[in-house]
Amino acid sequence: MRIAVLITSHLLFYHFTLATPTEPIRLWPEGVPGESHLKLPKEDIQLRGNFKIEIISNVSEPTLTWYPAKTPNGSSVIVCPGGGYNILAYSHEGKEICHWLNSLGVSAALLKYRVPRRKDLEKHHAPLQDVHRAIGIIRNRSKEWKIDPEKVGILGFSAGGHLSTMALTWNKKRTYNPDPTMDHDNLVPNFGILVYPAYQLDANDPNKLSPEITVDENTPPAFIVCAHGDKKWVEGSARLYIEMHRHNRPCELHIFAKGGHGFGYQNTLEEIHQWPTLAGKWMAAMEIID
Repeated sequence: MRIAVLITSHLLFYHFTLATPTEPIRLWPEGVPGESHLKLPKEDIQLRGNFKIEIISNVSEPTLTWYPAKTPNGSSVIVCPGGGYNILAYSHEGKEICHWLNSLGVSAALLKYRVPRRKDLEKHHAPLQDVHRAIGIIRNRSKEWKIDPEKVGILGFSAGGHLSTMALTWNKKRTYNPDPTMDHDNLVPNFGILVYPAYQLDANDPNKLSPEITVDENTPPAFIVCAHGDKKWVEGSARLYIEMHRHNRPCELHIFAKGGHGFGYQNTLEEIHQWPTLAGKWMAAMEIID
């Protein structure tokens, strides 16, 4: 049964007209902030499992790869794969998602952010710098890439969902010196899609969001999806929805009875595989896409 499920997933995926992505764009051509003195291991790519899921580890040179929609509608989304801030699940939570977005007329930007966690720093410190730089690159190139700088979204899975939530709710200064040729005054995406996001709750008080996540009256709209069986993280999604509701911010939450964690774009033959369709309908309702 498991083999049949995965075969179905990949056949559905290849029904898309695949976009040709750009060459990866280095986020920090002038040097990664705070890491010039570090001796870091070489980046490693492995293909794991029967269907060769691409896993990337030891990322020290973060990049952004642009997937232009064949018929663009002006919207774009930064895609943040998960992996516990230790690795990146780069195919089923990255490349496949970019092709799905392209099928909706949405251009996508696949973010290869720095992992693993940097010693003596918050787990998200380096990735948050990377996502802020990525947002700046996209908005600065909006004319070239034929997108609306006010329709730049973010989509993340697991740790990438946590990273995306921080980007959506960030109300502080960036943690590096900006480059006006690559950064933009507006650090915050215009909407977010959060798929089984991790690390949403305060480690000391599960009735509060993590201190790096602050929902307020300016937080952009969000779509959240997770499964009841994702026991470690499901309450974080519920808490985020509650905070969005309390601040009267547009938010849609789907908690499915089955599905677990880490399913990505795969067709599990369970109801939760509807999430891309539901996300597309939400984007249409929010007038992000036609």
